[in-house]
Amino acid sequence: MTDEAAPPEVDHESELPRDHPRYQSLLTRHRIEEGVEKGITSTQGLIAEGRGEAFDYLLGEETLPSADAAARAAAAHLLLAEHPVLSVNGNVAALVPAEIVDLAEATDADIEVNLFNRTEERMGAIADHLREHGADEVKGLAADGRIPGLNHERAKVDADGIGAADVVLVPLEDGDRAESLGELGKTEIVVDLNPMSRSPRMAAVPVIDNIIRAVPNITRHARELADAPRGELERIVEGFDSEAALRDAERAIREGDLGKRDGKDQE
Repeated sequence: MTDEAAPPEVDHESELPRDHPRYQSLLTRHRIEEGVEKGITSTQGLIAEGRGEAFDYLLGEETLPSADAAARAAAAHLLLAEHPVLSVNGNVAALVPAEIVDLAEATDADIEVNLFNRTEERMGAIADHLREHGADEVKGLAADGRIPGLNHERAKVDADGIGAADVVLVPLEDGDRAESLGELGKTEIVVDLNPMSRSPRMAAVPVIDNIIRAVPNITRHARELADAPRGELERIVEGFDSEAALRDAERAIREGDLGKRDGKDQE
């Protein structure tokens, strides 16, 4: 009598087998779909997720060394900041709610919801979702401040949140808002999978990586650097080359060996 192979471990959140070659990609799709059902993610967020998944596929669905260096620089910026804020939209809330809370705790940052398709219902749903994942306070609901130069809902911010921040993590950001925040003198950390997009090109620190990898990675670095002297953090910030990080990601996309992905199912 031969031993039967053990059944694959299943992620009970999504019912996906963890040994599926594209498990992380399928899990991301599942969370975005669930976000739409909960009223957290807009239907436009589905399109944005598909675009990001295409770039992640070209990057080999892994964190580049340059992206890891960017995550370390991002952590140093957040630890040095007097008032760091993590900006959260619908896709971010659906994909990494607990991870955003962990990063906020590791860097003593505020969490603020900011939406292009803003309604009271969506704002409340996202704030509740973040609280369910451990957030003590969620900003963005007051919207008593405004980013100059923007004529859409993303201009609305909390005056004591993004309005007063010196460093802002803006994952999955719109290019015009990234440009406006930069013009206000705020240090921007942008997480984006497209190195040719305007948002990461406007950022002091462009993290060209999937947000499901990038946010936990920034948190890991923040915890490793928690007791580092200020001088060490400043050296990390000063030593980071944003242009080089963007060039490296572009090179990986243009020159990457797609053949190594042939064994991965796309369904």
